[in-house]
Amino acid sequence: MRTLEHFPNLVTMFFTRAREKGDAPFLWAKREGAWTAIGWAEAARQVASLATALKALGLAAGDRVVLVSENRPEWCIADLAIMAAGCVTVPTYTTNTVRDHQHILDNSEARAVIVSSDKLARTLMPAVLRSQASIVIGFEDLRVGQSSSVAFHRFDRLVSGEADVAAVAAAATFQRDDLACIIYTSGTGGAPRGVCQHHGAILHNVAGCALIIEEDFGWGDEVFLSFLPLSHAYEHSGGQHLPIGLGAQIYYSEGLEKLAANIEEVGPTIMVVVPRLFEVLRQRVVKAIEKQGGLAPRLLKRALSLGAKDLATGKIPFWDKPMDLLIERTLRPKIRQRFGGRMKALVAGGAPLNPDIGTFFHSLGLTLLQGYGQTEAAPVISCNRPKAGIKMDTVGPPLDKVEVRIADDGEIMVRGELVMHGYWRNEAETRRVLQDGWLLTGDIGHLDANGRIVITDRKKDLIVNDKGDNVAPQKVEGMLTLQPEIFQAMIYGDRKPYVVALLVPDPEWSKDFAQANGLPADPALLREHPPFRAALMAAVDRVNQDLSVIEKVRRIAIADAAFAIENEQLTPSLKIRRHIVKQVYGARLDALYRA
Repeated sequence: MRTLEHFPNLVTMFFTRAREKGDAPFLWAKREGAWTAIGWAEAARQVASLATALKALGLAAGDRVVLVSENRPEWCIADLAIMAAGCVTVPTYTTNTVRDHQHILDNSEARAVIVSSDKLARTLMPAVLRSQASIVIGFEDLRVGQSSSVAFHRFDRLVSGEADVAAVAAAATFQRDDLACIIYTSGTGGAPRGVCQHHGAILHNVAGCALIIEEDFGWGDEVFLSFLPLSHAYEHSGGQHLPIGLGAQIYYSEGLEKLAANIEEVGPTIMVVVPRLFEVLRQRVVKAIEKQGGLAPRLLKRALSLGAKDLATGKIPFWDKPMDLLIERTLRPKIRQRFGGRMKALVAGGAPLNPDIGTFFHSLGLTLLQGYGQTEAAPVISCNRPKAGIKMDTVGPPLDKVEVRIADDGEIMVRGELVMHGYWRNEAETRRVLQDGWLLTGDIGHLDANGRIVITDRKKDLIVNDKGDNVAPQKVEGMLTLQPEIFQAMIYGDRKPYVVALLVPDPEWSKDFAQANGLPADPALLREHPPFRAALMAAVDRVNQDLSVIEKVRRIAIADAAFAIENEQLTPSLKIRRHIVKQVYGARLDALYRA
């Protein structure tokens, strides 16, 4: 059995793998329409050169360096070089506003900034010029005009210098308890907090995830397709440092519009994604099968039935074997090919996954594992495992060497090396969430008979109606968004007599409905028409059939626009920022109780 070594820090892990892999391909990106690779040895040379240059520019051990970039090979090289120089990486989202950047720069007291492009520099530089940062490094030319307070440098010049790779690797003497990065949580409310992730926390995650891959799938020549923002702890650990630990190749996706094509081209063996992406992919698969017509839709229906039986009992009844064999020879190979043909596992994290979505992909021959984590835990706490029996209503057993216990009020608590040492310069919040070595996750749940974690909801997101009954909003919202008519949903009803919902209609369905019923295509006009509202309520009523009395959605309002990062109604990790949505639509939702 192949096990991951016990490394003292992330930099040593990288240089160790680079020595082993030599000129083998490591980081892939599309250049002028073709995939091109940077090899391990070349990546190590660039990391060493940049680390040497950062020290020459005056950066000292412990200095914070903000990193703002889309996913690309330079992101990985910059991150490793910052750490190799003894500094601390502060990744930030490309969607950040000037105000967001200002908060992070001021709070972290970063001395330097690395930014990918002139476009991203436009929102970053106004904050930089009002901060203590004095060094800006661009992956590309930055047209930012004159500035006497900031020194500008080109990334390509800094990584082209001479450097002694062995000497830089040997100088990485920091230990597992030393700070590696500060990741600011996107936050569904309030200003982002800086989570202090030490080297050991991320290495603990890497070792625990590598063990699952080895024991459940076999550790081979792994290929990852990086899609989620690397500024998110999930992608940073699972999509960058885990592949490094495995000696894997990393391909950088061209974005959501080209993701499906990239998956087919690259043929990844492992992908880490958020549940919302699975919902989008599910809709595309269903539409493609329905469009194909003939036997395909009926095979899909039977496949879903067989998949549900398999997950419920661990096997398919013998009388269903002929149908399962037919589906295995006709429908499933086509679906697997759309996912590159060699996918071992799709791993969902970052938000709750609706069990029906998991059943859908399992039924079509793809292994979908739901994980659970928090930035404060580096971030993976648990993950479903095929050998332990996948149950889609759980997030699996804890990773190796992770302790989990349930508090008296149902809150999930976690202990182990993966737990952060605290929030950056925020002792009050640190004391609130870290107690006697335990991380208070703020999630409510329990352990099932097999030790798998079952999450019922966020502690602070629970809706408590006027009778004192608790309603878990994410469960109901997940069921609503499975309906073809509904793109997004937020339920509402704290201290109210019943639950109502704010809906974002699915744009394609809305367009088709308007055309079929002779109604205006303009969404602002369409939502005022009673037949349109009645069709949405009919979709809600289908969900209500499977809900308890206190969970049923009694009335609906229609949102003016989709929840999005740009209007601040979604976090960069695609969670609903409930307090923002309530500010915008609170009066309209309250009016539903007077109608």
